[in-house]
Amino acid sequence: MIILLKLILAHFVGDFILQPKAWVADKEQFKAKSPKLYLHILLHGLLVLVFLWDWRYWLLALAVTIIHGLIDLTKLNAQTEATKPKWFLIDQGLHLVSLVLVASFWIQPQLGDFFSLIESKNSWVYVTAVTFLTAVSGIVIQVVLSTWASVLDDSNEESLHNAGRYIGILERLFVFTFVVTGNWEAIGFLLAAKSVFRFGDLKESKDRKLTEYILIGTLLSFGIAIATGMLVLTLVSNG
Repeated sequence: MIILLKLILAHFVGDFILQPKAWVADKEQFKAKSPKLYLHILLHGLLVLVFLWDWRYWLLALAVTIIHGLIDLTKLNAQTEATKPKWFLIDQGLHLVSLVLVASFWIQPQLGDFFSLIESKNSWVYVTAVTFLTAVSGIVIQVVLSTWASVLDDSNEESLHNAGRYIGILERLFVFTFVVTGNWEAIGFLLAAKSVFRFGDLKESKDRKLTEYILIGTLLSFGIAIATGMLVLTLVSNG
């Protein structure tokens, strides 16, 4: 289990934290001819070795590198501008399934116990969950909502740079914390507080599309955080 968690965390870091938008644009433009594609693939292999911290797993890292590259190439050649959201979800699903399959082929001699905390399964469960909630899920929601976002009218009103992103990160971390600590009633309070702040915007806009867009985004954000918290509780309780 701990190897799989480290592989998933390495994937989150490589695909969402250490992949600039310029790399994504370069890959989409040049596909197999993009040098950024191969740099991205190599980075995933290096991250696997860093997180596992054992050169005996070089073959596992190589397998992850090759499979990741094949999946990325398939997505880049198959997607169109209209199908990007669908292929984003297919791509991430295939990556996660491949990591499960690769990990299942490796019998786990325990890695060297440098620190019991570092090698604790629970520690990796929480680190992976927090990485997912902060760096990954925001991009997932953005991609899922991109179809609806394109039909929203442009507004001349100024907004804080990346404000929505950081609000979403804090929102999901709060919900996740409430779930793992058993404070379910606090989630209702958070949702009510957000509704109060949003009410003025929605009332002034009188825009049904904007209302539906905000509602879908809020429910997705809360749903992802609650599901992640419940999964973490299950993994920890079974550990």
